[in-house]
Amino acid sequence: MKLEKKDILKALETISVSGEGQNMVESGVVKNIVIFGDEVEVDLQLATPALHIKKRAEVDVLKAIHKHVYEKAKVKVNIKVDAPKKDKVQEIKGKPIPGIKNIIAVASGKGGVGKSTVTANLAVSLSKMGFKVGLLDADIYGPSATMMFDVERERPLSVNVNGKSKMKPIENYGVKILSIGFFTKPSQAVIWRGPMAAKALNQMIFDADWGELDFLLVDLPPGTGDIHLSIMQSLPITGSVIVSTPQNVALADAKKGVAMFRQESINVPIVGIIENMAYFTPAELPDNKYYIFGEKGAKNLAEDLEIPFLGELPLVQSIRESGDIGRPAALQEDTPISNALEEITKNVVQETVNRNKNLPPTEAIKITTMAGCSAIKK
Repeated sequence: MKLEKKDILKALETISVSGEGQNMVESGVVKNIVIFGDEVEVDLQLATPALHIKKRAEVDVLKAIHKHVYEKAKVKVNIKVDAPKKDKVQEIKGKPIPGIKNIIAVASGKGGVGKSTVTANLAVSLSKMGFKVGLLDADIYGPSATMMFDVERERPLSVNVNGKSKMKPIENYGVKILSIGFFTKPSQAVIWRGPMAAKALNQMIFDADWGELDFLLVDLPPGTGDIHLSIMQSLPITGSVIVSTPQNVALADAKKGVAMFRQESINVPIVGIIENMAYFTPAELPDNKYYIFGEKGAKNLAEDLEIPFLGELPLVQSIRESGDIGRPAALQEDTPISNALEEITKNVVQETVNRNKNLPPTEAIKITTMAGCSAIKK
């Protein structure tokens, strides 16, 4: 059975929270509903911290969905209390890099979904459109930008900028690139603890002569971890792009990636979701589409999470081959792949413009260590 948001809302209209005159939907208690297969996640915001009221609301939601929608639905209820906030001084996030207008983090909850390939092609497409572009390969443990841009043998030079020694990024196809791959051998494993990896990233960010850039794309590692926090602590990220394939395993991890950026202590706007490997079209059957990993999974997730869907890329051999030989597919002219990449890139630009128009700059993230755990504070 396919669960629909409208049916969930209708079920929740049959219950109310103690102290509220209207039903749960009309009173604004229901803040968000996410449907993932037979799983339903409902976010509630209550005006009281009373434990018995929170528990009653949770039980009522479970019963209503099971009774009116689907009795076997797996329901999770998240409850937030709208407690009065204390006035405090906001900490300014990190140090902005002079000359860089927009910093876009490209992330994926799961490895192997083509995040680095998409990042490289976005960078090239932006450059073809006339933007000044940089790419920071922040995937410390699995750098790939050097291979994808055919610059594995290059080494950044030291240049003097206003009396300070800085790294000059390697440039190819109109994109300025820095990666840990420039400083390690191809067969060398990077075995670093978090603080050492964070230090290396900070050097590539702040000890580099990036010059004037319209976009700096940051290729994050898969998952949600220490490197992500270090980047968001160091830089005022304009927004994030999530890359996923359509299958449920990847979408579940992509959802976690969105949740990370949306945490109150992080609060980085989501520019949108890109679906990679959306379908396969064999060369001998150009009109056929085979949805090997599922159909429109990332698009449906974007709709459920109410964030923009930036477009889809097919599973095509030439994209892989282009990355392997260091010549991104976006360099092609007027092909189905280059046109799809151009359309996605235009959407990224438009959503970035919308984000800058409608939202304030990203706030600070302060990381401290308490009892061996990382605590994140504004």
